[in-house]
Amino acid sequence: MSDNAFAGTGDVRAAHRFDEAALAAWLERHVAGYRGDLRVTQFNGGQSNPTYKLTTAGDSYVLRRKPPGQLLKGAHAIEREARVMSALGRVGYPVPHIHGCCDDPGVIGTPFFVMEMVEGRIFWDASLEAQAPSERAAIFDAMNQAIAALHAIDPVAAGLESYGRADRYVARQLDRWIAQYRGDADAGRDEMMDRLADWLPAHVPDDEETAIVHGDFRIDNLIFAPDEPRVLAVLDWELSTLGHPLADFAYHLMMYRMPALTIPGLLGANLRALNLPDEDSYVDAYRQRTGRTSVPDLDFYLAFNLFRFAAICHGIKGRLLRGTAANPNAHRLAAEVPLLASLAWDQAMKSLR
Repeated sequence: MSDNAFAGTGDVRAAHRFDEAALAAWLERHVAGYRGDLRVTQFNGGQSNPTYKLTTAGDSYVLRRKPPGQLLKGAHAIEREARVMSALGRVGYPVPHIHGCCDDPGVIGTPFFVMEMVEGRIFWDASLEAQAPSERAAIFDAMNQAIAALHAIDPVAAGLESYGRADRYVARQLDRWIAQYRGDADAGRDEMMDRLADWLPAHVPDDEETAIVHGDFRIDNLIFAPDEPRVLAVLDWELSTLGHPLADFAYHLMMYRMPALTIPGLLGANLRALNLPDEDSYVDAYRQRTGRTSVPDLDFYLAFNLFRFAAICHGIKGRLLRGTAANPNAHRLAAEVPLLASLAWDQAMKSLR
């Protein structure tokens, strides 16, 4: 772990406290091997859904819950996270084991699930400056392999054929995020976001592909083995669904197009000096792993994803103003909406060249 502001745990924040005795009683009934002496701390990360470390006499677990308070319709899909991780675990994809899911808000105030605590390394900065230069390229290769392997999973074989619609993924995503952006009156409006909300739906590529998509595939949502460049677990499946794999890959590829913001990007970094693959090499590795002859429309998909990420940060701004934001770094993410929107517009214009 680094000393990144998202890393580590601390006391449960006042807005996210709950009845720990009620949780202990639920764990006793639903988690095999639970041995009591429960201690609850809160992870500093987890922008959308508050996430807690549960330490007991015999083991450690992770709890993710919907945040308390007023929520936008369809957001904070805790039950979907538990479902997709359970299904992917059964087909051998690296995800934490789900011990149980509770949809009864009467236990701790909101629905939640409890999963395995996977011990390993989380890299919060894609530059990997804290790691040995000799390991950095291999870490990127393991990350590339993990997203390619996800997109290769047959949704039917995984039991996820009903996990989402198989058509018009990008158009429907735009409908969703534009509606959430425009519907959050507390967060206000941004001129560039308004411009993107009009432009993007009119320029969606007409090709259709369907795969299981993560929706937030970033290096800091992966746990790597302590002693080798191998992905042990992929975390944070709240935005997962069935969708277009290239749109999902483009979200992941944003690390090359973003500067060092709250969630650091690589724009302007000396990749050769860092011993990291350049964007073209990284895209080509994904292309080869997925058996493609090309990776089309990436510029549009990058514009779409930068807008989508800006809309997520806009939603964090709204939750911050309503007092339900899950992380003290919400202030910084909310402040980055105008810059993200500007990057998205620049990328949209590049897609026309």
